[in-house]
Amino acid sequence: MKPTKKSKEIDNLIKDVIGIDRQEVIKNNTCAFCVEPNFEFRNEISVQEYRISGLCQNCQDKVFGKDEEIVKKD
Repeated sequence: MKPTKKSKEIDNLIKDVIGIDRQEVIKNNTCAFCVEPNFEFRNEISVQEYRISGLCQNCQDKVFGKDEEIVKKD
């Protein structure tokens, strides 16, 4: 999977603050937080979030909570 594009300064800041190279995590299909990642993403939003943050589905659920089904209002 390909990471989303961020400025070099933002990627460096992320690496300095949390000690993880976001781009390498995503390119290597690993998770930024855990050692046993779950890559069975619930929906396209979760896939996009992985490309942004490098968090697998389980870690996204821990950080953001589980997704509720999104219902469009007419």
